[in-house]
Amino acid sequence: MSAATFVIYAQQYILLAITVVAGVTAAVALVHAAVTRPDAFTAVDAQTKTFWVAVLAVSTLLIWVVQASLGFGLMFFLVAITAVLVYVVDVRVRTDEILGRTWFRKNA
Repeated sequence: MSAATFVIYAQQYILLAITVVAGVTAAVALVHAAVTRPDAFTAVDAQTKTFWVAVLAVSTLLIWVVQASLGFGLMFFLVAITAVLVYVVDVRVRTDEILGRTWFRKNA
């Protein structure tokens, strides 16, 4: 196996791993947004629940369908990952604080 072939296969496996991790994260974020009360979103000055559920549904679809099966559309893939990350690190944390939830955190 040549070095070029090795690099191509390594890139494909790394992109596959990123796709799987991002897809699972997007699906979990979508479920989280769907089960969170609508008033929690407005209480933390975020967009509405409908907005976030729609954005996360489209992002999940883009991550799994466009990237995993078709293998093109890197721009859409990156936009979808960015939307999911904004929800996970910002909106989810603030809504959980308002609702008193603890996900993977210990109460001190």
